[in-house]
Amino acid sequence: MPSYLPEPPFTHGRSIARVGLLLVNLGTPDAPDTPALRRYLAEFLGDPRVVEIPRFFWWLILHGVILRTRPAQSAKKYAAIWQSEGSPLRFHTAAQAAGLSARLEAAFPDNPPLVRYVMRYGQPSLGQGVTELKNAGCDRILLLPLYPQYAASTTASSQDALFSALARWRHAPAVRTVHHYHDDPGYISALKGRVEGFWATQGRPDVLVMSFHGVPQFTLHKGDPYYCECLKTGRLLAQALGLEPHQYRISFQSLFGRTEWVKPYTAPLVEQLARTGVRYVQVLCPGFPADCLETLEEIGMEVKATFLNHGGEVYHYIPALNDDPTWLDSLTRIALDNLGGWLPAPLPTAEEQAAQKNRALEQGAPQ
Repeated sequence: MPSYLPEPPFTHGRSIARVGLLLVNLGTPDAPDTPALRRYLAEFLGDPRVVEIPRFFWWLILHGVILRTRPAQSAKKYAAIWQSEGSPLRFHTAAQAAGLSARLEAAFPDNPPLVRYVMRYGQPSLGQGVTELKNAGCDRILLLPLYPQYAASTTASSQDALFSALARWRHAPAVRTVHHYHDDPGYISALKGRVEGFWATQGRPDVLVMSFHGVPQFTLHKGDPYYCECLKTGRLLAQALGLEPHQYRISFQSLFGRTEWVKPYTAPLVEQLARTGVRYVQVLCPGFPADCLETLEEIGMEVKATFLNHGGEVYHYIPALNDDPTWLDSLTRIALDNLGGWLPAPLPTAEEQAAQKNRALEQGAPQ
């Protein structure tokens, strides 16, 4: 017999239910220390969506080897980027959720969607987020992953966790999930604005490197669209920036294990650029809407050292979108596109109201 969580108190005649939105990111440890990293890595690397190796053999490797050595190594890396507010990924994701919530409240003041940010691994968990939304009276939930490009190891894994959380409820809410937005015009425009804003202060590089998180090569051959979606994002951004093929590269980072991953790899690519006379490189990570270990430490420190140690002269990491207003406007529109039919028509913005008034005046309406 299943054991369900207790339902929130029911009120007869309640006519207004709420829509909930879960903004999900990959995850972060609770602290930059070995115990926290051991808990986090056990959850992350224990996910069969992340490591596709027969469970018994992978369990032996994970618990017999990796969790004995890797947590201490990773803790040092996290300590290098940890800030007074805590984990960068967590506080940037929280800021994105706050910005999204404010925009939805302005559009739907009477009954705005309730926004919560959650982590696939770590805290706050997807299960916590579902519980909060259920207890707040939400009968419809949209899962909005902060993964612009779909991958089984990120988007699908978050969907798994969502439906696992829903299985704990007798009266499960209706759900929708956002699949991807790798080619969304607003997302591409926000990236373009981020790059051009950086160029306005730091100048244009000899080469712009767009570095995405890597995935094993076999996932591409088995039907995962991630690699192709990364290439399309890079191509669209290069077109938006007016870059010629020799002015940018697309690469992949954060390799793990001994299997072959999609190429080219970011660190060797940057080293090759330096060795062949490229003096100024900037690196952008379009697949990471929020700064985290992979952007701040790996790209901002490790890859920078690789470039400078092999003859490069100037290297800059372009920060992630984080809480950039243009990005939050685009994220809000992505949410609204996927909430169609669940919400009333939003209130017009101040600009739209002014345009409506001007059109009315032009047609002879009284002042």
